[in-house]
Amino acid sequence: MSMNLVVLLYLVASVCFIQALKGLSHPTTARRGNVFGMSGMAIALLTTVALILKLQDAAGTQSNGAGIALVILGLLVGGTLGTIMARRVEMTKMPELVAFMHSMIGLAAVFIAIACVAEPWAFDIVAHGERIPVGNRVELFIGTFVGAITFSGSVIAFGKLSGKYKFRLFQGAPVTFAGQHALNLILAIAMVLFGCWFAATQGWFPYWMMTAIAFVLGVLIIIPIGGADMPVVVSMLNSYSGWAAAGIGFSLNNPMLIIAGSLVGSSGAILSYIMCKAMNRSFFNVILGGFGADPAAAGSGEAKEQRPVRSGSADDAAFMLANADSVIIVPGYGLAVARAQHPLKELTDKLIEKGVQVRYAIHPVAGRMPGHMNVLLAEAEVPYDQVFEMEDINPDFGETDVVLVLGANDVVNPAAKDPSSPIAGMPILDAYKAGQVIVNKRSMASGYAGLDNELFYMPKTMMVFGDAKKVVEDMVKSLEG
Repeated sequence: MSMNLVVLLYLVASVCFIQALKGLSHPTTARRGNVFGMSGMAIALLTTVALILKLQDAAGTQSNGAGIALVILGLLVGGTLGTIMARRVEMTKMPELVAFMHSMIGLAAVFIAIACVAEPWAFDIVAHGERIPVGNRVELFIGTFVGAITFSGSVIAFGKLSGKYKFRLFQGAPVTFAGQHALNLILAIAMVLFGCWFAATQGWFPYWMMTAIAFVLGVLIIIPIGGADMPVVVSMLNSYSGWAAAGIGFSLNNPMLIIAGSLVGSSGAILSYIMCKAMNRSFFNVILGGFGADPAAAGSGEAKEQRPVRSGSADDAAFMLANADSVIIVPGYGLAVARAQHPLKELTDKLIEKGVQVRYAIHPVAGRMPGHMNVLLAEAEVPYDQVFEMEDINPDFGETDVVLVLGANDVVNPAAKDPSSPIAGMPILDAYKAGQVIVNKRSMASGYAGLDNELFYMPKTMMVFGDAKKVVEDMVKSLEG
């Protein structure tokens, strides 16, 4: 295989990746986007295997069979594990899976960089015995520290998203301590200095020190971020993993890694910006401390007296929905936890049969990762023309008879309209403007932001407590009766 053909195939794979991102921008084209992504990766993998064979033949190595066998074994093991994990993962665990994948990309970048430093001639960076050029050392430094931060940060994000580990750093509440930001700054400066030392000398000591500090920084950057900011963290780590791959691509002179890494890095950065905008927060505000980081504020929230709310049953809710002309459904993470998307689709169908206009309102940061609710509804085969983004449907809440909120909290909290609130200015779904509001939750517990939701105490609001799946199923039975 000639190098011209290799470059051409890498270009075709890159075009497939671009088309994949374009397709994934909308639910109606998401499947096509996935096909493009898989096709591009298949082309890139096969081309890389062919390139390895070509380089080994050119070098006249005697271990061609063993080398390519290891590569194929790695592809088979990785592909098999990925397939099993993707098939078994529950929709509620999708954010953890994404964080896990990000950690693997970061770790892979670190391992590749270490191999490049140890044997640069094996990657055709220099001839055997020659020193790595300074420019390549800088690239390896950048790829290593970004990859290390991505790995350890993604591990912490995985623990926070899972919410089932007792280890303090894996719990959803922010972990803060005195002098935290100063420590991060000192470590960052030290990492850069060791990186410069490595770039100047190609010594192993500064390289290992820089790598170790980067792993620690990844942990320290993520632990002060609370659960409310997890969608931003997921997209941010996605961006980091892309830049790590691009950095290593420059070192290896591999255009495929450079293009694919740049696409992932830039798209993740843009998505992080969109998520921050959706919460009316700056990126640095998220990194320097998430919602709920103030212990005093959290304590004062717990000390508040219990306020009366109007509660009802699933039958009451079904009666209100059936007698409405228009209904907007607001799904949240509680819907995903209960796996209630399929009963909800059945409820929607029953209401439409009765002549009720039903639409879904999606907040950009609903759930625990960007697009979580869209994927959840798509799994239940909810028609795309029933699903609306926040900016498109917000003007319609005031003309809507009933809003059904399922497992959502902060994204419908009117406290965002209060200038003194910690979430002041955060764009919300204006559910409070509807004629009647039905809220399903397991309890009156606050959301990730740790704030009371004034919507729950409004006279127009009826609380229906219980598991979302059972409550929705009871609503369907009531409509059938």
